[in-house]
Amino acid sequence: MKAFVVRSYGAPDVLELTDVERPEPADGEVLVRVRATSVQPYDWHHMRGEPYVARLMPGTLGLRGPKIAVLGADVAGEVEAVGGNVTAFRPGDAVFALLEQGGFTEYVCVREDRLAPMPANLSYEQAAAVPLAALTALYGLRDQGQVKPGQHVLVNGASGGVGTFAVQIAKALGAEVTGVCSTRNADLVRSIGADEVIDYTAQDFTRHGRHYDLLLDVAGNRPARTCRRALTSKGTCVVVGGPTGRWIQPAGHVLASVALSPFVSQRIVPADVYGWTGHKQGLLALTGLIEEGKVAPVIDRGYPFEDVPAAIAYQEGGRCRGKVVITV
Repeated sequence: MKAFVVRSYGAPDVLELTDVERPEPADGEVLVRVRATSVQPYDWHHMRGEPYVARLMPGTLGLRGPKIAVLGADVAGEVEAVGGNVTAFRPGDAVFALLEQGGFTEYVCVREDRLAPMPANLSYEQAAAVPLAALTALYGLRDQGQVKPGQHVLVNGASGGVGTFAVQIAKALGAEVTGVCSTRNADLVRSIGADEVIDYTAQDFTRHGRHYDLLLDVAGNRPARTCRRALTSKGTCVVVGGPTGRWIQPAGHVLASVALSPFVSQRIVPADVYGWTGHKQGLLALTGLIEEGKVAPVIDRGYPFEDVPAAIAYQEGGRCRGKVVITV
């Protein structure tokens, strides 16, 4: 089978399309024929091995080179075969999943407890846009942010992959939503349900004068001490990302934000979706929202499988709206 393999850190051209052995599902695993995947910052951080400080931390980055040979966190496809003791799936089922990595390939083995039936009203490409971005938004808003109907939610970075899902999920959970984005993305953010849009090129949301019960900080372009100005006295700031950098960022922004929390009246918490054990239940909850028509993926561009490096380069440029998907 074909897969994009990364053997050393670097720019997108380090990804090599090559033949690798097709995996066989072990007990409790499902072999998925990948039909679509997507790209996101999580992929190119692993591709570049950045920030460098993350290579010193426990996790998936190696000190001198990648620990993971095949990148790609999102997959949608059909069940090809099942291993022993698998009861929930059978060949031909349409499924999707969030992987630690490994989706830039034609076949991948996924644990049964990490796999979910695909939303019936989505194509493979649309379904592949969902897992990491939408689970991050759901976990940040519902679990970490504890959003309640009628609360005022601000999404900073509302036009990206996580942000477009966050606006819709917050609305579905009954919140009044304000999205922060650039001028060119304002109409998009309104179209997916934002009650108000703040154009960050013209207005600083931390000096806007309104106070929010929950701030989902996807963009990470303001320090937490400044974001506090936009919160109520008992509000919550959920930190998703931060500015990009080679050495420390975005990890430094997230850690510095959370370190401030014990000293202020507001809650400041991270949205580390990989530390959350509720992936499958989260995918099932998202499927319900999607099939009810309350949430839909926003897709900027699609690429064929052989153009994965070009897709990553485009996403890394920082101007895509919603998600970039790959047809395998």
